[in-house]
Amino acid sequence: MNEKGAIARGLAFIADVRQELDKVTWPSRKEIIITTIVVFVMAVMAALFFSVVDTAAYKLVHFIIGR
Repeated sequence: MNEKGAIARGLAFIADVRQELDKVTWPSRKEIIITTIVVFVMAVMAALFFSVVDTAAYKLVHFIIGR
C-alpha cells in the first residue's frame, strides 16, 4: 500500500462523510428541548417506580423472614 493511495482514500472518505452529513435532517432547538424534558420526566418516573417496587420487595422479604 503506497502512501498516496492511502491519503486519497482518506480524503475520499472525508468527502463521503461530509456528503452524508448534508443529508441528515437535524432537529430544531424546540424539538431538542421538548425531547430533553420528556427524557428527564421519564427518568424521574422510572426512578420513582423502581424505588417503590424495591421498597415493597424489601418489606415483603423482611415480613416473610421475620427480621
